[in-house]
Amino acid sequence: MKLDTVRNFINFNYENNPNLEFITCSTSQKKITNKNLKINLEKINYYLSVKKKQKKNSLICTLTENSLSGIQLMLGIMYSGMIQVPLNLVAGEEQLAYIIGHSESKILFSTKLNLNLAKKIIKKSNRNIELIEIDKDNFIDELSERDSDLNNLDKSDNALLMYTSGTTGKPKGVMLTHDNIINGGKNVLVSHELSQKDKALCVLPLYHINGLIVTVMGPLVSNSSLVLSDRFSASNFWNHIQKFKCTWFSIVPTIVSSLLNKYSKIEFKSLDISSVRFGRSASAALAPKTHKNFEEKFRIKMIETMGLTETCAPILSNPPYPNPIKYGSPGIPYGNEVKIFDENFVESKRNIIGQICVRGKNVMKEYYKNLEETKKSFYKDWFLTGDLGFMDKDNFVFVKGRIKELIIKGGENISPREIDDILYQHPNILEAAAFGVKCSHYGEKIEAGVVLKIKEISTEEEIIKHCNNFLGKFKSPDKIHFFNELPKGSSGKIQRLKIQKII
Repeated sequence: MKLDTVRNFINFNYENNPNLEFITCSTSQKKITNKNLKINLEKINYYLSVKKKQKKNSLICTLTENSLSGIQLMLGIMYSGMIQVPLNLVAGEEQLAYIIGHSESKILFSTKLNLNLAKKIIKKSNRNIELIEIDKDNFIDELSERDSDLNNLDKSDNALLMYTSGTTGKPKGVMLTHDNIINGGKNVLVSHELSQKDKALCVLPLYHINGLIVTVMGPLVSNSSLVLSDRFSASNFWNHIQKFKCTWFSIVPTIVSSLLNKYSKIEFKSLDISSVRFGRSASAALAPKTHKNFEEKFRIKMIETMGLTETCAPILSNPPYPNPIKYGSPGIPYGNEVKIFDENFVESKRNIIGQICVRGKNVMKEYYKNLEETKKSFYKDWFLTGDLGFMDKDNFVFVKGRIKELIIKGGENISPREIDDILYQHPNILEAAAFGVKCSHYGEKIEAGVVLKIKEISTEEEIIKHCNNFLGKFKSPDKIHFFNELPKGSSGKIQRLKIQKII
């Protein structure tokens, strides 16, 4: 059996380790073994192909929170040779209506919690799409257990259509094949040295590439296990790790900061988390000071990584312990090639900033129904990430910001992440994001949005003085905007371009 599709891996795990508990629900504690999973996915195939008359490559939308029904439905759609289209629960109604229209899906599955939203976006889309309500825990139990033919499946077949957030325009549909997905999972396996003994805690949403590929496909291709939480909760996070003896977890920098702010050292000492091998952070830059503080406080090695929807999650990762890591870097390439190109697509010398580009089996097929954007995003077979950075002598990549987010002040290119790092060094700042604002004198001036740990303690003047001490006046923010919460995408990544629009 070739292990190159989602179906083949599920069948392989069923044949070789049927009784392994693949998924455990953290709330109900219900467990799904490899054997249960295969049976349930066969039910879903019968339901979709026979009952709902869906064919190979049919696009099927899902509007579900993390749940046993949601995760099995996602896997079942891909298992059946159809294309899963997960809808982002925190996206706006207009974007979601656009997605169901653009994908031309005939079916939208929704849990009860999201049913009103589902009805609204169908109405706005002006499309005749069937809405099917499912129970978040027991949907599969209600399906008929009948044999049905399976579509032929090849690694080149499309499996997942995931739309980007569309912060600067309409969402783009990233079309991913079975080959992309499996290799995304393999990159997680190799970079983190996963084994059958591992158990991941999944707190990130499955409608985001990090949650779906890292904490679902990683365990699938390593024939290991995962614990599924319906959402992240700072109060429950360590308790779930302790209770289920999880060995690793994947989170984002905003969650790192939330956990640091939530727990005192005394509170944490009462917990037994000795099962944990490592934690990983992705989706946004992890400030070195925050990274070190987390490791010191919780006595857990954190691995910073980098990935994109277009690359089926990870392209870079710091090596597993006890190999040395580099703070401020998302690591080295695993399972794909990464190069830094200048504006003429000539490979940059070491430590020289250029655009981070990647190629490999994990890189997307195309932007769905968007040939122009697809062509713009590739140079030959290299995907252009839009991120600026450099590679050092040890092949560690350091990200300096997005090309579109670069601040150009007085003709000088300034990375907003450089300013973010200094802001995060302030003892009273929980969240921070610097950005450029149009200015008649310099072209752009620098401003920043921050969230304080304790209000009324820090002033704008004091924070600017802190930046001046480290960055000098030219690179320091001219103005500080205070927020209760900074705008974020589905992955928890702060969206600095949105801050510009709301100030």
